[in-house]
Amino acid sequence: MESSGDPNDPSRLGARPEPGPRGELSAGLQPLGLSPRRDGLLYVPASYRRDRPAPLVVLLHGAGGNAHHGLALLKELADEAGLLLLALDSRHATWDIIADDTYGPDVTFLDRALRQLFRDAAVDPARLAIGGFSDGASYALSLGLTNGDLFTHVIAFSPGFMAPAAQRGRPRVFVSHGTQDQVLRIDPCSRRLTPLLRRAGYDLRYQEFEGPHVVPPEIARDALEWFLPRAT
Repeated sequence: MESSGDPNDPSRLGARPEPGPRGELSAGLQPLGLSPRRDGLLYVPASYRRDRPAPLVVLLHGAGGNAHHGLALLKELADEAGLLLLALDSRHATWDIIADDTYGPDVTFLDRALRQLFRDAAVDPARLAIGGFSDGASYALSLGLTNGDLFTHVIAFSPGFMAPAAQRGRPRVFVSHGTQDQVLRIDPCSRRLTPLLRRAGYDLRYQEFEGPHVVPPEIARDALEWFLPRAT
């Protein structure tokens, strides 16, 4: 079984962008080919060029979802922004820290996926985000803050909690939440989390919207404009 970046710390990702990618990527949607059962998807924008490092967002689905659900969060905007999207299936119904209260197989799988992508694609290390919705947002916050020396940005659409193993680096953070959310209610979730993030010293953008447990298109666009202010 492959391990994550640090065999003594299962929360750590070891993959890092590499200069001079060795692979050739075709534009469009393609499977990762790393698992026969629960795998993941890579979306390559039509404007991608191997001599021009592209921004990347890793996308994480909510409980019971899959990579297609994660990808849908930003796919409609990817070509416009020249954005690489990497969406993963969790190993089980949701992410390891949520299901088992510990980091493990999902970190390992993400590390494998990133190593493959960094080998084949030109990725801009200054524009590398992890994001998700619902449980995926909670996991993005947790893993993104733990690996803030890799991720420059964290995007959390309607998170429930965060459980970073450590505070590394200073990724910028975007959080959104619907005021009418009945699945993960805003008061014990984002209205509790965002003051903690500010007190910890993170550069935070927080947006509330009138609506339920969803990611409205305008919120997705706001997140992308925050991540890539010159791209839209």
